[in-house]
Amino acid sequence: MTFTHLDAERRPAMVDVSGKTPTKRTATAEARVRFPPAVAAALRDSGLRSPKGPVFDTAIVAGVMGAKRTHELIPFCHPLGLENCRIAIELEGDTAVIRCTATVHHKTGVEMEALTGAGIAALTVYDMCKALSHDIVIGEMRLLAKEGGKSSYALEEAP
Repeated sequence: MTFTHLDAERRPAMVDVSGKTPTKRTATAEARVRFPPAVAAALRDSGLRSPKGPVFDTAIVAGVMGAKRTHELIPFCHPLGLENCRIAIELEGDTAVIRCTATVHHKTGVEMEALTGAGIAALTVYDMCKALSHDIVIGEMRLLAKEGGKSSYALEEAP
């Protein structure tokens, strides 16, 4: 097995992308936040507001901010100037489904940015709702699709 983030001396190292050609790269990730039924009902009844304010609107802003700062959080992620980052959140039953799509023209992909955006948005939903209950579960964070670069990927049930 070859480890991409180790140098010749087997020490941690960033992957050298200097010889790659920039291409358009897009990735979509998803995170899910499951609420107790009473909390989901309270969110619906309040227009998706908690005692802290507008839950999903705040999470969208936080998720975009997180995606843009991924390289500061994840070792060896290249700093990318995102050209687009969209976060959509829907309340499906007792679960907030968060989808983050990030796009860039660069030499490396944006999977980690999409995952970070979805994850930070999920954490923000938890923070905005913890006054209603601490029995909130963040789970099922996954990559749904990626395009560009050497390979593409899509889950069969991806949007």
